[in-house]
Amino acid sequence: MSISRHFVLAAGGTGGHMIPAHAVAEELMARGHHVALVTDERGAKIPGIFDKAQVHVLPAGRMTKDPRTWPGALKAILAGRAMARRLNETFRPTAVVGFGGYPAMPALLGALADGIPTAIHEQNAVLGRVNRLLAGRVNAIATAYPLVERLKDKYASKVHLIGNPVREEVKALRDEEFPALTDESVFRVLVIGGSQGASILSSVVPDGLGLLPLSLRRRLQVTQQCRAEDIERVRRLYAEQEIPADLATYFNDVPEKLGWSHLVIARAGASTLAELTCAGRPAILVPLPSAMDDHQTANAREMTEAGGARTIPQARFTAVELAKQMQKMAMEPGALQNAAKRARSCGRPDAARDMADLLESIGPAPIVNDPVRTGPTPTTLNLQGVPA
Repeated sequence: MSISRHFVLAAGGTGGHMIPAHAVAEELMARGHHVALVTDERGAKIPGIFDKAQVHVLPAGRMTKDPRTWPGALKAILAGRAMARRLNETFRPTAVVGFGGYPAMPALLGALADGIPTAIHEQNAVLGRVNRLLAGRVNAIATAYPLVERLKDKYASKVHLIGNPVREEVKALRDEEFPALTDESVFRVLVIGGSQGASILSSVVPDGLGLLPLSLRRRLQVTQQCRAEDIERVRRLYAEQEIPADLATYFNDVPEKLGWSHLVIARAGASTLAELTCAGRPAILVPLPSAMDDHQTANAREMTEAGGARTIPQARFTAVELAKQMQKMAMEPGALQNAAKRARSCGRPDAARDMADLLESIGPAPIVNDPVRTGPTPTTLNLQGVPA
């Protein structure tokens, strides 16, 4: 006789919300539980994740600073809440967890209305807007960092330091040695700027690497993610400086590339930081200044203070500054290896396991195998056309 519980995972439609949710879903399903995802149309279209779970697309209004948008946003939130409650009637979840983003709000509001245990997971070092709105009402708050700004002290009793779940391929890198590096070996640099690359990295990194001493520059092997409109210009710059470079607009094998990299130059998104610290890879971080509440600067703080990264604000991210910081990390004996160890010390590789443990602890008794409750085969259900 199989024993299982049902969990609803609700996440905004970006990779930063969906990837941690997917990792937790995989862990829950490996334990024999059933999982349903609530997201928006963007999240439902992300390939390669939630292939084995029910996927439900609900309306989710976004509350902006413009009061004129509030009536429409509120209407969408209430419609999504009504649909989430209908999902609760059929799927009968033992707990609902939100991973941030406005699409998580209707599912959490529906669970609260139905008396279902709830939790939120915050990927960043600043509590997001939706999580701030609901933090006081949920049963548990999972965080990725020891210090989370905008998280009120009065919630301390229900806060759990979990970390950010990462892919199994990244987790496996934790057991591998830092790639061998001598004064004569190839020095591999990985440049990633989020799912679509970052123009500032394309503008600065090639010139910065070109300023490095010849003894270091001739050993470089660069792998860089670029926006489509930047890629040919960046390719010419590297060719002019005789620096071997592999460029692409998207890499589907980031864990493999991370495995053989000696240094990573990147933004400071939550998923990127989780992978760097889990794998133990030193980095130069350039936080996105327009990120809400400047959360990328906050994300970078722990790894930087530990000595695993150097953070350069975008306003000071110039070719000269990049070259200076790279020389300090790459030309001082043992500096990169030491930074790798310090980065690794910040990693929380068991985040998916710990999050699954937390959800099991707040849910009610297990559900004995019951075909009525296990739901249909995995599918994507767009509920936006269903009347509220």
